[in-house]
Amino acid sequence: MTGRLDARALRDLVLDPGSWTSWDTPIGPRDVDPGYAAELRAAAERSRQDEAVVTGEGRLRGRRVAVVAGEFGFLAGSIGVATAERLVAAVERATDEGLPLLAAPVSGGTRMQEGTVAFLQMIGITAAIARHKAAGLPYLVYLRDPTFGGVLASWGSLGHVTIAEPGAAIGFLGPRVYAALHGEPFPEGVQTAEHLARRGLIDAVVAHEDVADLADRALSVLSARRTWHLDVRDAERPTPEDGTDAGLVGVDGADGRTAWDVVTASRRRDRPGVRRLLRTAATDIVGLSGTGAGEKDPGLLLALARFGGAPCVVLGQDRRGQSLSAPLGPAALREARRGMRLAAELHLPLVTLIDTPGAALSREAEEGGLAAEIARCLEDLVTLRAPTLAVLLGQGTGGGALALVPADRVLAAANGWLGPLPPEGAAAIVHRTVDRAPEMAAEQGVRATDLWRAGIVDRVVPERPDAADEPVEFCRRLGRVLGDELAGLLGREDAERHRSRLHRYRHLGR
Repeated sequence: MTGRLDARALRDLVLDPGSWTSWDTPIGPRDVDPGYAAELRAAAERSRQDEAVVTGEGRLRGRRVAVVAGEFGFLAGSIGVATAERLVAAVERATDEGLPLLAAPVSGGTRMQEGTVAFLQMIGITAAIARHKAAGLPYLVYLRDPTFGGVLASWGSLGHVTIAEPGAAIGFLGPRVYAALHGEPFPEGVQTAEHLARRGLIDAVVAHEDVADLADRALSVLSARRTWHLDVRDAERPTPEDGTDAGLVGVDGADGRTAWDVVTASRRRDRPGVRRLLRTAATDIVGLSGTGAGEKDPGLLLALARFGGAPCVVLGQDRRGQSLSAPLGPAALREARRGMRLAAELHLPLVTLIDTPGAALSREAEEGGLAAEIARCLEDLVTLRAPTLAVLLGQGTGGGALALVPADRVLAAANGWLGPLPPEGAAAIVHRTVDRAPEMAAEQGVRATDLWRAGIVDRVVPERPDAADEPVEFCRRLGRVLGDELAGLLGREDAERHRSRLHRYRHLGR
């Protein structure tokens, strides 16, 4: 377990030196019983704080931010009425002044000495944070050791990005209370930061000394909606050879690439996927993890990133995390929908990278609501008010691919494709043999150039001759195009862009 830092020490470690300004006002006289009053005096002397939260503002790598941090030394960081008032006032001020909010909860829960009225303070705190997020402002959470009870069930669990310190004890019902109620200890290893990260309940476990770097990268993306035009000015622009239209890769098959050639190339094990693309062509990458509701599928990668200075939320189907034994499941689509919500809340562009041999066909997938999750993804994407950009990076098989297709702009790698089934499956249905899969791929028009002609794809990014043979060059080429497309989407008027998207899918193929 990392040594516990009090609110002041953590603040000084994360913020720029000398930048802190307190927002706290002294707590006035409290009309409480003598025993509780004595506890408050002792807590103040011990912690050198007058309440269990510290609020204020500072600079993080030069960026102005608001901070709310718990102080465990004051009555175990418990939340009473005065604590909540200080916290809510700080959140409201951050909202009014348009500041990102960094929260560092640490608490045993609500203050038992104040009873139900303290318990209900979680509602007002949650409402204040909801208003902050509704204003399109980032909210980052760093859970500390320990964080329990109503604090975790309110402001500790609402972050756009949520991380925790190593070894932190985190949970809803405190282990001491559980043991008293049930006569046995709580199962070991469940209420830990590391376990929550594995379960997709938090995004990462981060040491104190690394918090500032991660928060800076996250805010570089999350806060960039207002400044993106300044950040893309010096970005590397695409060249005509980077794929202004499908003619560069042979619209009529002049390059000799058949539909089956495309499908075969997309299945190469050494083909670059979403991870290689991010490492090569993106900046300010912050990986997110899971649905936030206890599910995590290795077949989907969720991240914040920039391409060419333009910020975005990335949803990438990770070829490395999918196999016949572990195909893309409903949890991956629920994780994708978390990314869609994040893009909507902060009005950031959403980039979907499609690369899947198909979604799971299993009892677990059926019971997990796979078809319903595909439908919900389609609904969310079609109606999303944020800019959207889809990329056929490799295989685009079935409903698992379709779920991430609807977008303002659709790109494809030259060896990317999209079809209702693997060509072998389509051939088995139509011809009752998989031997005619190449014929079915051609007839269904699955390859990127066919999709371009049909108006499904807007831009094809060349491979020379195959991304697997030039992984770095291909990823850089695609990165330049992504930056250019994102800048174009950010520059469009929201209502016009949304109308255009709806019109596109209303009239596609007609």
